[in-house]
Amino acid sequence: MGIVERIKEIEAEMARTQKNKATEYHLGQLKAKIAKLRTQLLEPPKGSSGAGEGFEVTKYGHGRVALIGFPSVGKSTLLTLLTGTHSEAASYEFTTLTCIPGIIHYNDTKIQLLDLPGIIEGASEGKGRGRQVIAVSKSSDIVLMVLDASKSEGHRQILTKELEAVGLRLNKRPPQIYFKKKKTGGISFNSTIPLTHVDEKLCYQILHEYKIHNAEVLFRENATVDDLIDVIEGNRKYMKCIYVYNKIDVVGIDDVNKLSRQPNSVVISCNLKLNLDRILAKMWEEMGLVRVYTKPQGQQPDFTDPVVLSTDRGGCSVEDFCNHIHRTLVKDVKYVLVWGISARHYPQHCGLSHVLQDEDVVQIVKKKEREDGGRGRFKSHSNAPARISDRQKKAPLKT
Repeated sequence: MGIVERIKEIEAEMARTQKNKATEYHLGQLKAKIAKLRTQLLEPPKGSSGAGEGFEVTKYGHGRVALIGFPSVGKSTLLTLLTGTHSEAASYEFTTLTCIPGIIHYNDTKIQLLDLPGIIEGASEGKGRGRQVIAVSKSSDIVLMVLDASKSEGHRQILTKELEAVGLRLNKRPPQIYFKKKKTGGISFNSTIPLTHVDEKLCYQILHEYKIHNAEVLFRENATVDDLIDVIEGNRKYMKCIYVYNKIDVVGIDDVNKLSRQPNSVVISCNLKLNLDRILAKMWEEMGLVRVYTKPQGQQPDFTDPVVLSTDRGGCSVEDFCNHIHRTLVKDVKYVLVWGISARHYPQHCGLSHVLQDEDVVQIVKKKEREDGGRGRFKSHSNAPARISDRQKKAPLKT
């Protein structure tokens, strides 16, 4: 029996099992088994040499956004409108068969937009090049899930389910669970708040399913069984997702109003070019890019080419800013002068730990090179030899 068949068999057993207090331990074990099998499904087959067939796209720009959706929902048209890169669009499905990159120039930054082939139900099991599509989306900073406003809401749930099956968690934060394997000492289970979804016995059973018998587990929030399995697996990626509803020109105003009020959602029409500026503003807001302008000493700031930082790519502190310019610059920094939102007064003397905000201006003051031993009467030592015997004797005075 293959891995996919075993997953389907366990899912069928979970569907048959009633959910109550008596069966929660059994259901927790079944969830752990499914998570283990899905991890095995993502691993490359043994004995395979080299990388498999995928989409080789070089990272470019200050951020990366992936377009994901069912076939014929308007992904290629959206790429063409936002970037100017031509992506073939036609009235039949699977027009796009490979990954087509484009560049969005927005607020002095360059954002890479990837048009991926449409995925179908069962993509997490490899149907329709689904694994390659999802692998590229894992390497992006944000996912734009393009949906058809005239279709049912079930499409969004199917896509979310397929992405969660391969370890992508959309619009969620990592659970506050501390987990560490140990060599000896058994399992230590603690929590800082009362737990309603998980107890000590269920935690032990899930850990034994993973053959872990010595570990330390600390719950800092009322987490579920799925959160505990995600922490044990350790290969989950938590990403931001924007739901883009296209083709609003073929539905009523009440449906458009309802879709636009959902969280993390934007309604557009590629045909009539409606609300495209709102997508760019929403992407900028979610990516959290920080533009920092440099100011040479005694000159005006350079507002043409900013240094772009982000929390997901390194951080936004002064130290990260210096490393972005050159990795040896941090050792020479004495202090920095900051103008902008993050400064309490202009200019503010800041250290390396200061966190920068968007459109800050930074001037770096470097340490002065000190002469060895000081200068003049402040010399710490003379150039004479240390031992008396090594000193040169003066010539005797002429009398």
